[in-house]
Amino acid sequence: MSATPKYINREISWLDFNARVLQESNDKNVPLIERLRFLGIFSNNLDEFFQVRYATVKRIAQSSKTGKRVFAGRSAEALLKEITKRVIELQDESLKILNGIYSELERENIFFIDHNEVKPEHEDFLKNYFIQNVNPALVTIILSQNRDQDLSANKAFLIVTMTMEEASEDQNIYALIEIPKDAKRFVVLPKKNDGKQYIMMLDDLIRYHFHMIFSFFNYKNIQAHMVKITRDAELDLEEDVSISYVEKITLSVKDRMISDPVRLVYDKEIPGSTLTFVMEKLKIASTDSLIPGGKYHQRRDYMGFPSLDRRDLLYTSFSPLPIPGLSLEENILDAIDKKDYLLYAPYQDFSYVIKFLREAALDPKVKSIKITIYRLSKVSHIASALINAAKNGKKVLVQIELQARFDEENNINFAEQLEAAGVQLIFGIPGLKVHSKICVIEREHGNKNRRYGFVSTGNFNESTAKVYTDYTLFTSNQKILKEVNKVFNFLEVSYKIKKYKHLIVSPHYTTSLISKLIDNEIQNHNKGLPSGISLKLNNITNYPLVDKLYQASQSGVKIKMIVRGICCLVPGIKGLSENITVISVVDKFLEHPRVLIFKNAGEKKIYLSSADFMTRNIENRVEVACPVYDDELQRQILDTFELSWKDNIKARVVNQNPQNKMVIPQSDQAKQRSQWTTYAYFKNKLKP
Repeated sequence: MSATPKYINREISWLDFNARVLQESNDKNVPLIERLRFLGIFSNNLDEFFQVRYATVKRIAQSSKTGKRVFAGRSAEALLKEITKRVIELQDESLKILNGIYSELERENIFFIDHNEVKPEHEDFLKNYFIQNVNPALVTIILSQNRDQDLSANKAFLIVTMTMEEASEDQNIYALIEIPKDAKRFVVLPKKNDGKQYIMMLDDLIRYHFHMIFSFFNYKNIQAHMVKITRDAELDLEEDVSISYVEKITLSVKDRMISDPVRLVYDKEIPGSTLTFVMEKLKIASTDSLIPGGKYHQRRDYMGFPSLDRRDLLYTSFSPLPIPGLSLEENILDAIDKKDYLLYAPYQDFSYVIKFLREAALDPKVKSIKITIYRLSKVSHIASALINAAKNGKKVLVQIELQARFDEENNINFAEQLEAAGVQLIFGIPGLKVHSKICVIEREHGNKNRRYGFVSTGNFNESTAKVYTDYTLFTSNQKILKEVNKVFNFLEVSYKIKKYKHLIVSPHYTTSLISKLIDNEIQNHNKGLPSGISLKLNNITNYPLVDKLYQASQSGVKIKMIVRGICCLVPGIKGLSENITVISVVDKFLEHPRVLIFKNAGEKKIYLSSADFMTRNIENRVEVACPVYDDELQRQILDTFELSWKDNIKARVVNQNPQNKMVIPQSDQAKQRSQWTTYAYFKNKLKP
């Protein structure tokens, strides 16, 4: 065996994934405005990484006095340094890419102007825009060396340095301006006759109007530089038994605003004295990540960059397709009674999920609805349908996860609305998050009740369903739905552990059952029977399952893996993983499904799952993997997996040297972009 490490560090692997996102922003074949948005996704991902993963490593570094090696042979301190080095490299690369995009936008007659480039014909518009839309929302704090001030939250600030008349540098006045959260980051100026489109960043609009903001200061020079602070996003829940669970989550979300800082990104042009002052005020420690950057840091805002009515600079839009045999105009429950159906969003219409719930809310034969909710859209038709059902006298049970990171407030708001409508709520199980995506209803069918339901790989969220790829299985299979109902029984009475013949349920059975499925493939291979494993996952970090896949590879079992994000498994190591190949597809849509395929001596076993191969999913969450028994639906899953596997335009080779190398089509291969060919696949199924 070579000196190649057995595992890839998860934090480093995650940064490698974000580098794949950055590749999209640098791909000249990606439409120009979409490239800018990918840059925003890259920046947003990085923000969350520092809030969650970097913060975790920092906690370990601070608690470990012995330099304990806790991260695959690295001390926490060494890992923090490695992360910072890699992030600086990625930030530098992203800045070069951004400048290149700006140049290309100019060739398309789209120009960014700063506060020094305002033309006379723009002045009235900008002044009025500032007065009406920006100035009322500004929070400006004059900073004092002598008192503590609330500089909380994960925010971008402008740090203003005013040099006063007849005063020395150490008598500078400093001010902090919060970038308004709800104000549009990009100010689109009215087009003039020259056909040019001008855009000004909100930061520069503020700079341009300093004379209004600081009119009462007698300064001879004024300058501003952006800094962005990122804080630890871990929730620390109160142990006070007199406080309700909802109150604990609410208080903890508020505490997140004043949690320890983990990263400071600053304009590298900022004066040293100003930076020192800011670090002291923000209580930035030596273990925090200090990232020098360009003039603008809130680059996640590029995710919402305006379309500017330039369809030629955007992706071709896909209209979601209908599911053959399942009508949005007819009774959906009666159709599901006859056979199973599979929805693959966003290629197919997510409206079928909403239709299912709306129908259940109105159907006099439906007696109860049970559903798990992890993330809801800001405006949720799912929640509306459940409220409708409760008002129609249905017994509605909703397990809503209040600890869905960064969606806590949204979920608390919906929880209050649901409860007010008479919905029975379950708020979770101590020590476990509920991440499963399941729904079951009971409906009168002759003289007895019959169950209908769906199991999904994705959240019941109309907004993300437009950009996340996910499977949803609609079924009336009574054996499966009886077990789905058992999961809800467990959620209500968690000390009673259920047994399952069909579902794979975390936290009790996932490791053992998946290990058995892998062992079965090893045995089949040794017997000369058809064997093989195909996996589509977001992340794989659980070392015992990685080791199990290594064991299968060593036995000769061929393993194909499509992993979008973190991959701690190292493929292609002779004597260990030479039978494992891993690719990652990053494209227009975010690849989100979890699919497990086992050849099983020719009698394929296929599961759709809410769980990644991560310790948190396997041991610390309630997750459900559901088998797909219908031959036609199995074929759809196999076909769409192969379409992704054969991608040679947007697929990257994972964890090999060089990292993130694009899969190049062979001379005898046609070019295949899997998200496009998948849409064509389902469109073709509509032909008579």
